[in-house]
Amino acid sequence: MLAPYPFAKRLLDKTVSVLLLALLSPVLVLVLVAMTINTVVARRDRGPFLYRERRVSRGEEFDLLKFRTLRRAALGSQAGGEAHARLLEVNPENLTWTGRHILKPWYLDELPQLVNVLKGEMSLVGPRPWPPSLVAAQIAGGLDYRNEITAGWTGSAQVQKGVTEPAGYAELDLAYVEACRSWSGSRLARYDLCILWRTVKLIARGEGLRF
Repeated sequence: MLAPYPFAKRLLDKTVSVLLLALLSPVLVLVLVAMTINTVVARRDRGPFLYRERRVSRGEEFDLLKFRTLRRAALGSQAGGEAHARLLEVNPENLTWTGRHILKPWYLDELPQLVNVLKGEMSLVGPRPWPPSLVAAQIAGGLDYRNEITAGWTGSAQVQKGVTEPAGYAELDLAYVEACRSWSGSRLARYDLCILWRTVKLIARGEGLRF
């Protein structure tokens, strides 16, 4: 059964994503400038600015948007298979200069997903979207919540970085799914704002992927 997606949460998603895109527009411009310089200077770092990966949200597949962090050779290694950049990003040799020094430490590669939120493919807060194969494996293990709820740009699991073990993330996701089912729209929107604020503080510490 699909979990509710209250009007207050939809309104929060649209309003905050527009505000964030406006407020962060100088950062987006700087990222694009840095990526342009990087591709001019380093041939092996050349490629498109945006990267798309198939993900699942509320039982439907969509194209997740990210700023490209991977070198051409690393992207080529995924040809013909399911794209999952995170598996390759743990190796610094796979990353472009901007991916390694700018995008990953500050989570800036995730900013284009605000467009996914505006399109209604994602919410600002919810379980992170997984590739179809991982969702299928999770369903086979008895957890089907990623087919029931809209995927999130951030979530209660993501703001526990360094506190909760990865194995406990599913419990946090399930608690959020239950909140979507049982809480009022206004209470859920207030909780989403708290998660977003904790996300901002996490990003500000620059504790993303480092080598």
